[in-house]
Amino acid sequence: MKLRRLRLRNFRCFQNETSVDFDDITVLIGKNDTGKSTIMEALDIFLNDGSPDRDDGSKNGDPSDLTLICEFDDLPEEVVIDEDNPTNLADELLLNTEGRLEIHKSYSGNAQNPKCTGVEVFADHPNAEHVKDLLQLKNSDLKKRAKEMGVELGGVDSKVNAQVRAAIRGHIGELEIVARMVPLNDDNGKKAWEGLKKYMPAFALFKSDRPSTDQDAEAQDPLKAAVREAIKAKEGELQRITEYVKCEVEKIARVTLEKLRQMDPSLASQLDPSFAVQKWESLFKTSISGDDGIPINKRGSGVRRLILLNFFRAKAEQLIKAEDRASAIYAIEEPETSQHPNNQRMLLRALSDLSSEAQVIISTHTPMLARALPDSTLRYVRVLEDKGREIVTGGDETNQELARSLGVLPDNTVRLFIAVEGPNDITFLQGISAALQGAGLDIPNLEQMELNGEVIFIPLAGSNLALWSSRLRNLNRPEFHLVDRDAPLGDQPRYQDHVDQVNQRQGCRARSTIKREIENYLHKDAIAEAYAGNGLELHIPANFGPFDDVPQDVARLVHDATDGGIHWDELSEEKRHGKEKKAKHMLCSQAARLMDVERLREIDPDDDLLGWFGDIRGLLA
Repeated sequence: MKLRRLRLRNFRCFQNETSVDFDDITVLIGKNDTGKSTIMEALDIFLNDGSPDRDDGSKNGDPSDLTLICEFDDLPEEVVIDEDNPTNLADELLLNTEGRLEIHKSYSGNAQNPKCTGVEVFADHPNAEHVKDLLQLKNSDLKKRAKEMGVELGGVDSKVNAQVRAAIRGHIGELEIVARMVPLNDDNGKKAWEGLKKYMPAFALFKSDRPSTDQDAEAQDPLKAAVREAIKAKEGELQRITEYVKCEVEKIARVTLEKLRQMDPSLASQLDPSFAVQKWESLFKTSISGDDGIPINKRGSGVRRLILLNFFRAKAEQLIKAEDRASAIYAIEEPETSQHPNNQRMLLRALSDLSSEAQVIISTHTPMLARALPDSTLRYVRVLEDKGREIVTGGDETNQELARSLGVLPDNTVRLFIAVEGPNDITFLQGISAALQGAGLDIPNLEQMELNGEVIFIPLAGSNLALWSSRLRNLNRPEFHLVDRDAPLGDQPRYQDHVDQVNQRQGCRARSTIKREIENYLHKDAIAEAYAGNGLELHIPANFGPFDDVPQDVARLVHDATDGGIHWDELSEEKRHGKEKKAKHMLCSQAARLMDVERLREIDPDDDLLGWFGDIRGLLA
């Protein structure tokens, strides 16, 4: 389940209802005190069942109407909401007109201690008599309703609420579907809400104004959890030690009392040996030190924050595992805080990679972070004349305002712009260039050059703030464009017109891959090793062909190895796409780094890939 939209009303500075849309990675941009942190904290309250405090109600609005609304898509095909038997959100008519699950939470923002006062689904839901309240009825009430209406329950398991509800709806016929609220905080609706919560993303928030020491909660919790897990693994041995110590202590205590009794029987009769066992984990104090023995709380603020950011990720992963959540959202305020530009670029790459596994929300004031991502991921929080807020998505109409807000200027250290189709292609080129240079080939290390600010990657899948703000043609910088062929040999490559146009410009070079796409340049052994490193053995008997759909073929192999009960073709298109997306990320981020000279020559005997790097080297020169 993925978060697609948040709407806020009467929450702090968001007096009028304001909405913000979310992608796999979303960047909140705006001046100080515009509401970026408010958006993240609203999500924290909503998804972690928190409560606002007494100052969270809008001062200029109606705090009694403090409302947070979340809309989700990428919904599970089956859910268990009020019983142990699965049902479907569409069958239960719990989706809005856009096919999303839309949850409204209301809070008593005018109270001294605000609480959640209402949870509702806004959906295209039946409004006809006898069916509009079915979700609120318990099993006994559903069966009673069915009997009163003369509903035939033959062939229906009357113990399963979803089946009884479906039978009643089928009997009614005309359901009078309207867009309306369906309460989830009364009667059986509470069970439905508790069931739905299990499918919602786990949410973890890393604030910008947190302390940065090894005693910070994010640092301590994963280490404490590791201590608990280690103790649990040796529980039997530790229990035997405890019993041994207890036995020895009681033995010496008995002998001591016996000796005392010989000297003073009255005193000995008043004493009795006792043994209190402390928790094993209380014996261990954990902290982090570097190789030189310096604790992290004595390191520079940037290093401390970088370490704690990764402890935050570890804790969030534990949260997902502990609560058995299928998805997660990482919200990180100003990840660039206290970081050198090299670290900022490294962080951005890590967060971009992370967005293939979970949704990522960041706020920033740094031009480098904003310009390195497609502008479709940017959200500009704008303050209106009446002090209200408006949140707009990056694009041609707002990029100029975004650039003015951040002060986006071209970087004089940039030597080359590299344009590719998407973020995975960037990861591929960075990883394979580092691997091949490490193997002794004379090619540019694009990963290091990007960290140094010498190279800027531009994903061409959509309009991009970097593309707009830098005005590539006017900066007198070389450009290298690489696009997938996406066409059989003999047919014109899909983007040939784009390639031809770029090649006509001075100091620019563009290529289409000879093979289908960039993943076709990966050797089967590199792919197998990448998955083996993640605990999955894949049998790939031969290299994929030059026009095979490698991400899809690998996704099928992974599916067959892990979910063999359901045939690939039986999966929904959405499920297959999700698995292919994960495979593509694994191939580009990990398999590319396992390539070497021999593997490259076997999979690419025409040296097409080395030709790309030859062009890049020439442009850099």
